[in-house]
Amino acid sequence: MNALTRGKWLALLCLLPFALFFIVFEIAPLVWVLISSLQTEEAGWSLENFTRIFTSKFYRQAIQFSLEISFYSSIFGIIIATLGSYSLRRVDSPLRNFVTAFANMTSNFAGVPLAFAFIILLGFNGSITLMLKQAGIIEDFNLYSKTGLIILYTYFQIPLGVLLLYPAFDALREDWRESAALLGANGWQFWRHIGLPVLTPALLGTFVILLANALGAYATVYALTTGNFNVLPIRIAGLVSGDVSLDPNMASALAVVLVALMTVVTVMHQLLLKRSYHVSR
Repeated sequence: MNALTRGKWLALLCLLPFALFFIVFEIAPLVWVLISSLQTEEAGWSLENFTRIFTSKFYRQAIQFSLEISFYSSIFGIIIATLGSYSLRRVDSPLRNFVTAFANMTSNFAGVPLAFAFIILLGFNGSITLMLKQAGIIEDFNLYSKTGLIILYTYFQIPLGVLLLYPAFDALREDWRESAALLGANGWQFWRHIGLPVLTPALLGTFVILLANALGAYATVYALTTGNFNVLPIRIAGLVSGDVSLDPNMASALAVVLVALMTVVTVMHQLLLKRSYHVSR
């Protein structure tokens, strides 16, 4: 056995613990959820759970709210993150490193602390809410509504978007801008014909990652609404741990729907990554 063959077998041996971990904690639970979703206490093996999901207004509303909140928060998040990332690239000072480190830290600020912070700031008696009311800018604001959740989701989308988009601006070389200016192109023409086409794969790839990130969010929305808002992660948790509506098979079916949505997002992401790679080549 030569050195190359021994190196391959050693690499496979080192990969074995990861493969076991992936199978036990990723593949096996997914298979169990899929099998459980096809079972009911009354009819045994059937598609009844999925039929109930797509014929029930309540569950369709959960899917709709999840998609709407995820979509709008991802749109707002990527717009703000794009402007912030571009601004950071244009600023050559220690402030850039500080903001990057701050974005990295705040991307992990979620769950109960984030919900508590937003209640203090934007709740019914939150400081910012009261100031905006006194200034006559708003008459009322409900943080616990769909609009409030979009604002909340947008907050934790921005740092992730900045971290993902910040390296993408390395693809824009300064000499391209100078060459375009020498040829008579203004700023808008540069971004339309050069800047945006180069950044589009990265922007779309970041968007679908933010979409998946929002679809799977649970701790923050649960801490904020105590499980009273109708989104897919809340419904799944309620059916698994609820004392009144305990139905793990239905929870598994909802989880399969959520996994299917996130799978579509992931496949789109991979396709966009390949396109981005070919563009960079």
